[in-house]
Amino acid sequence: MPREIEPPTVQRDFILASLGEGKRIDGRVPLEMRPIKLEFGDELGWCTCHLGKTSVLAQVTASIVKPRDDRPYEGFLLINSEISPMASSVYEAGRNSEDEVLITRMLEKSIRRTEAVDREALCILAGEKVWQLRLTLHFLADQGNLLDCAALAAMTALRHFRKPEIEVIGDEVIVHSPDERAPVPLAIHHVPLCVTFAYFENLPPILDPTHLEAVLSTGSMSLTLNAQRELCVLSKAGGTALAVEEIMSVVNVGVSTVREMVKVMEEALERDRGSRIIEVR
Repeated sequence: MPREIEPPTVQRDFILASLGEGKRIDGRVPLEMRPIKLEFGDELGWCTCHLGKTSVLAQVTASIVKPRDDRPYEGFLLINSEISPMASSVYEAGRNSEDEVLITRMLEKSIRRTEAVDREALCILAGEKVWQLRLTLHFLADQGNLLDCAALAAMTALRHFRKPEIEVIGDEVIVHSPDERAPVPLAIHHVPLCVTFAYFENLPPILDPTHLEAVLSTGSMSLTLNAQRELCVLSKAGGTALAVEEIMSVVNVGVSTVREMVKVMEEALERDRGSRIIEVR
């Protein structure tokens, strides 16, 4: 795990005192998320998510492979991540930090295990050829809450991606270029997104903690929810035990937050589609 540097005592006391008054040093209230900005690259399936000053780049690529023998009708979704020293000086090049492993595991549970992407729709020729999707996450800047930023970048990139149109004639598979036929969007069942809360002793929880707030916290809880109010994953690290009422309280906050995040995603995707139609004309 990267070495965390404790802030000076004066700064620590000031932040905790501010939280006790319901204020945060960046001007937010306790249950307010930082501004979200989504940017798309020239290629489909390329998205950079900015959550405040935290930034994650997600890229989706596809290749044709042979399916598993026990799952002849299913394609693959692979998730890889990379945190480099560019994101923060606490990370070392060439070494997987504990943060990176935990984020990748959480995304695996949130996206792949909840069947966000219909893997049967990735089948081209049963038992012979299927699509293999590779979702790669590059962590560009870590100013806190990499997980939520990564989950939003990942799902936006998956929704932005288009796979080539396929034509099957007998045992022959013809892959059409984008110039010949319009690429096809992925079949996505739902959009799971993560929301993270930080906990402090004798203080109410805060949403979307910055790096400094996370260092000072006594524990955290990350929820994976979708716009249909379904709780997909709950992960708690450290802190005291929580009552059912306390958990349900943050779940309700998470539901409304995820709905706002999905709205931002939809608007960004719509703007990008509009700009690409204009470019084609």
